[in-house]
Amino acid sequence: TTLPSVVAGAARGPPVGRHTRSSGRARSSAHRRRERSGRKKNAVRMAASSNGVVQAQIDPELQESFHDFLSQENGTYLEKIKQMLSRGERRIVVDVNHLRLFDPTLARRLIRFPTKCIPAFHAALQDIVASQERDENERGGGGKRQKARVRSEYFVGFKGNFGTNHVSPRTLSASFLRSMVCIEGIVTRCSLVRPKVIRSVHYCRETKKRLYRDYRDATSLTSIGAPTPATYPTRDDQGNPLSTEYGLCTYKDHQMVVIQEMPERAPAGQLPRSVDVLLDEDMVDTCKPGDRVRLYGVYRPLPSSKGGSTSMFFKTVLISNNLELITKELSAPQMSADDIRHIKWAAEQGDIVGRLASSVAPSIYGHEMIKRAVLLMLLGGEEKNLVNGTHLRGDINILMVGDPSTAKSQVLRFVLNVAELAVNTTGRGSSGVGLTAAVTTDKETGERVLEAGAMVLADRGVVCIDEFDKMSEEDRVAIHEVMEQQTVTISKAGIQTSLNARCSVLAAANPVYGQYNREKRPTENIGLPDSLLSRFDLLFLVLDTLNPEQDRAISDHVLRMHRFRESGTEDAGLGFGSTHEDDYTSSILVGEEEETAVFQQHNALLHGAVQKQLFSLGFLKKYIMYAKHSVHPALSQEASDMLCTAYVQLRSKNTMKTLPVTPRSLETMVRLATAHAKCRLSEEVETRDARAALHLMNFALFHDETSIPIPEE
Repeated sequence: TTLPSVVAGAARGPPVGRHTRSSGRARSSAHRRRERSGRKKNAVRMAASSNGVVQAQIDPELQESFHDFLSQENGTYLEKIKQMLSRGERRIVVDVNHLRLFDPTLARRLIRFPTKCIPAFHAALQDIVASQERDENERGGGGKRQKARVRSEYFVGFKGNFGTNHVSPRTLSASFLRSMVCIEGIVTRCSLVRPKVIRSVHYCRETKKRLYRDYRDATSLTSIGAPTPATYPTRDDQGNPLSTEYGLCTYKDHQMVVIQEMPERAPAGQLPRSVDVLLDEDMVDTCKPGDRVRLYGVYRPLPSSKGGSTSMFFKTVLISNNLELITKELSAPQMSADDIRHIKWAAEQGDIVGRLASSVAPSIYGHEMIKRAVLLMLLGGEEKNLVNGTHLRGDINILMVGDPSTAKSQVLRFVLNVAELAVNTTGRGSSGVGLTAAVTTDKETGERVLEAGAMVLADRGVVCIDEFDKMSEEDRVAIHEVMEQQTVTISKAGIQTSLNARCSVLAAANPVYGQYNREKRPTENIGLPDSLLSRFDLLFLVLDTLNPEQDRAISDHVLRMHRFRESGTEDAGLGFGSTHEDDYTSSILVGEEEETAVFQQHNALLHGAVQKQLFSLGFLKKYIMYAKHSVHPALSQEASDMLCTAYVQLRSKNTMKTLPVTPRSLETMVRLATAHAKCRLSEEVETRDARAALHLMNFALFHDETSIPIPEE
């Protein structure tokens, strides 16, 4: 492979798109016209690539328009560019909404034809940076440091409202190819950061000359032209051998990540979709598996060749120019001022905790204490990160062990529907690395990549594990670290990292003998090691007791559930051409426009003959979200003394307990009392909150609310 010789240090023409604008001086209109004419002449030049292909250069009109936008009189982006240079950064983020106000046509062209607009935007930014550097040098504030900095390449990122181009990995279709899109998802896989060559330098010993060669591929957006061959030149035009100067070559960082649609937004019963994303330059290592991100980039097809022939199927990749980390609150329902007023009004009514607990899984008969515990788990305690580096978790873990047909799985299903973020898994359907994280090998590149498991994906959420007793011992050991330290540490295949897994665990299991044997101790029925049980804050024994009155009440409740039909469907059948799916979709659309009702409408079949006000599911979600994120109670001295006394009594009690009483049990009391105060929207944990926590602890440890004396008010 040969290429034309270029003498090192030879005089070169001005770069494409460069000009000598001085932003700090007043100029005449004639001078400005001459300057623009010079820029256009430079920009319309044609250049021959190293392989002899003639390529079109940057559109001068586009470059001029973007230059005018960045150098507006209000000076917003000029100031941002100065701040970028002072901080040593290399990327400026432009709001598309600002560009739309400046020129709507220009904003539409940028989103629709980014491969033409981004190089022009990039060249305009380079010109402004060079102009600012020259002004600083002329004022005497430059020097070698400023001259060295201007040789760096600067990049443009975008954000703002993309309209119909704001998509998810599931809705990303072929119609968005070659356009700029905004996509939200969760990072499931990250590759290693690799260098990619963009300019190679070669030296010829015979002629004492240096030769240069630039490289482009299908993912290059800052330059216009056809992709160049990836082979290094070995000889010049005269056939002299060349040696590569690797230390003088120019490289850029390159990383591939996989973005998957968020679990709570994926349709039920369907596999989640994912998309490959390319990160380069200063964007590498800005995210890790488990992070929720919003990405802006160009959706491009890459040709795939197998066996020397090009296939009709293309691999697609999103070439990112901006990445934002987002939080879980974005997936939560939006609250209005009326919703907040209703929430504060409901909190002022009597026994708000009991009324909210009654609204948890109303289709399940009984289990009042378990419903109360599930409510407190959804609210959570207060997470604390001390100055010395100690992390105190605020998430509450619950384990339910009991007989079959006691609605354990139904409780898990309700939590999946009401929690902001919930991931469901089963004991047999998941492995240890599937719950935490795994190191796998990429089939295409052969690199080691890190894939996040269920607990990492459920960061700041809830993990529901059914059939917990069916997990193998090796897999259960893998979640020990997650349940207490709330991190996943990986040290395998040359990868050493730690991922966040700050989630609550709600697990359901059956006893060792299938049914609970009352003649044996609780620990013998549960069959789990103490090291794992101590990490659960609450353990409930869900027993199927033989009681004729209770059996009649349960049967009456179940039969009423089967007799219930929605209003309007008693006598109406499906018409010709209509489907249940259409009716369901229309009901969703109507429900989104209506205001969230505070209470459910009473129905004799659904709620029984006794009139009681139950909160609606939509209001329950909003109440939990508001109390969890807006209320941060502090522990009072009176509550601390009560919890300390109760902990000492629990340690000295020799009665058979379901859980071992350890210092973790004291932290459990604090978390439960804090969650109870959150439910009341109180900024202080009072003695009544500590008393409610002790009631729950007694019921979980001894299956009795009064096993240890609780001081009265």
